[in-house]
Order: sequence, then structure tokens, then C-alpha cells
Amino acid sequence: MATKTLEAIEDDSYDPFEAFDHSQGLGLVRNPYLKFGEIRRRGPLFEGNMWAEFGMPSAPTDGPFRDVRLFTAVSYDAVTQVLRSGAPFSSEQAYAPVMGPVMGHSILMMDEPEHKTYRELLEQAFSKRAMERWEAEVIAPTVHHFIDRFAGRGHADLVREFTFPFPIRVISGMLGLPEEDLPQFHRWAVELISIGSDPARAIAASQKLHDYLVGVINERRQDRREDMISVLAHSELNGVRLNDEEICAFLRLLLPAGGETTYRSSSNLLFGLLSHPDQLDAVRNDRSLLPVALEEGLRWEPPLAIVVRAATEDTEVCGVPIQKGAAVSICIAAANHDETRWEDPDEFNIFRKRIPHVVFGFGAHVCLGQHLARMETTVALNALFDRLPNLRLDPAAEDVHITGLIFRSPTSLPVLFG
Repeated sequence: MATKTLEAIEDDSYDPFEAFDHSQGLGLVRNPYLKFGEIRRRGPLFEGNMWAEFGMPSAPTDGPFRDVRLFTAVSYDAVTQVLRSGAPFSSEQAYAPVMGPVMGHSILMMDEPEHKTYRELLEQAFSKRAMERWEAEVIAPTVHHFIDRFAGRGHADLVREFTFPFPIRVISGMLGLPEEDLPQFHRWAVELISIGSDPARAIAASQKLHDYLVGVINERRQDRREDMISVLAHSELNGVRLNDEEICAFLRLLLPAGGETTYRSSSNLLFGLLSHPDQLDAVRNDRSLLPVALEEGLRWEPPLAIVVRAATEDTEVCGVPIQKGAAVSICIAAANHDETRWEDPDEFNIFRKRIPHVVFGFGAHVCLGQHLARMETTVALNALFDRLPNLRLDPAAEDVHITGLIFRSPTSLPVLFG
């Protein structure tokens, strides 16, 4: 691989958001669920590079796993078995070679018992009191800030003008970062997770984000405020405290993960409702249905299709032998469309029997920010329904759809209202 010059890395014409979307299959893969179903009916696991089956230019298990056996869990039972097992499946060995160089040693790259200790420290930043304050002081004002920009217009693109910008602004508000810095650290966050497609740019962005965050952490150690970085800088559990590198690792995980997944899950749910007007009307008229709709949206179109583990010993999953050192991609999207668990799983239906999904993971590594993500989406949809009467897809819009393989979302949501 050719080494990029500093000038190439800092080229202002480069759009990291477009480049990242392309690397994740947006515009390349429209509906993966038919193929997921075909593969699942042949067995609970697929051996080989499944992502190549979709014509993807690269796969999430390239690089460190290029010379090992590759498996993808595609049934609900296989996915939950791997996620529940812990050992003999390692998150650290799967992610450290890939994401470690840009994120540092985050909880994504920790196995037990280390993971439990640091997760409990980090959970102090997600207390009930903090969540209530964020909802009132950060999330609701941010949501209304963006709606204010188009509420009087009668039309909008809800992706470009709403679902894409609001989650990262929420995170920056929770962290207490200056608003004027938001465009820059949003760019760094997306460049950072593009490690698979552009390693030089990702490493450069990681260093810049690290230097920026260390400065903020040091300020909060001296001058504690009511923000998440202050909580992390002063948290303690049984004499253990987080150092600067551990806080930076978590924040370099939180910024892209929280921004990308919430933006995409909110977009997917809105598309599901807007493309099913009867269900949209039901939720708009009875807000008690919103939590049910939110869970169906997550099940139907997860924002992130896969997570990865590495086998630390010879084992088996649903009767399939897995050799030590093998990489196992856990296809959450396929599991949530398992026809043995859900009737008509490819259909968006908020009235279906509610059965737990695995969008936020399962077991020890269940998503730390899942309650925050649900809160953000709930506040966002309630505000849209309250302020945009007769919200509907623009009938003149052509071929609005969800796209992508690893990350999935619509690229636009043109709507009319009023």
C-alpha cells in the first residue's frame, strides 16, 4: 500500500462521510436480507468471506484475519450463542489488531474480568440523573434547534437536515465541547473509523482527536463541570481511576459509535414509518406505540450489521466446529430476520408480537449507550410529530430506500408537512 503524503491526507476536497459510506456498502448493496435468508437456510454459520458475496471491495475481516478461517453467524441462535459465551470468543483479539491503532485500549477491546471493571467505571457517566439532565438540557434543545431551521418551510430532507447532524451535536453537548469545534471533531471521528479503507488518514485523525481530547480532560481535572468528561475524569471504583489514555479510548469509541448508529437508526425508523402511512398515523395519534415502533425499527433495519469475535480455543457454535484463531463475524442484521423467530421478518410491522432483538448486542458487551440512543430517538420523533403536522414522504421523490451492508441507512428522506 502506497504511503500517503500529509498533503493528500489533509486535502480539503476529500469528503470523509461519503468515503466512509461507500466503504460500508451504501450505494452498493440495497437489500441484503434475501441473500442472508438463503445463507441462513443452508446452516447457522457461513464459512468464507461472506462480504465478497455482495461484491464488497473489502471485508471487515480483512487485514489481521486475512489468513485465518472466517465464519459468519447468521441465525438468531448462533449469534446469541457467540455473544453470550464470552470465552472462548474474544472481543479483544478480534478488535485490537484492527481498531486498537486508532482507538486505543477501549472497552470494545477488553475481555473479562478487565471489561467488567472498566465498564462499571464508565457506567458512572450514564447515571439516571445524568440521563434526565441530558434529555432536558442537551437532547431536546438540540432536536428543536434543527427543526427550527425548516419547520416554517413545508419541506425538508430529514437525513441531511436532521438525523445526520443532531446525534453528534448531542454528544458534543454531553461532553461539554465548544460548538465551534463540532465540524472538526465530527470529521476526525468518521476518518478514524475508516481505518479499513484509509489507514493513513485514520491514524492521523486519531492522533489529532487524541491531542484535542487530552487537553479537555486536563482542563476538567482542574475545573470539574457538569459534563461527561468531568465525570470520567473524576470517577473511581474500589480505588481504580481512569487515566487520560483510557478516557480518550472511550471517547474515541463514543464519538463515532454514538453519532453513526443513532443517526442511522433514527433514519431507518423514520423511513419505516413514512413508507407505511397507516403505521405512521397510528404512532402519531397514540404515542404509547412509539417504544414499540422504535424496537421494530431497530429489529427491521439495524444501523450496524455486524460485530466480530476471535476464537481463543477450539469450540463449536450450533454444532459447527470453530477452530482456535478463527474470526467469527456476528451478523446481527441476519439474526434479526431469522424466520424461525419472527413471522414475515423482512416486513416492517409495529403491531407484530414483540420479541427481543439483538441490535444492542447480548451478554457482557451489550451496548453501554443503548438507553441514551433510545432516548434520543424518542425525543426526536415526538418533536417531529408535534411540530410538523401531516408529515409524509414527498410523493415527487424518486426511489427513497435504505442502502448499505455493514452500516445501513437511507441517504435522504425528502418529506412534506403542513
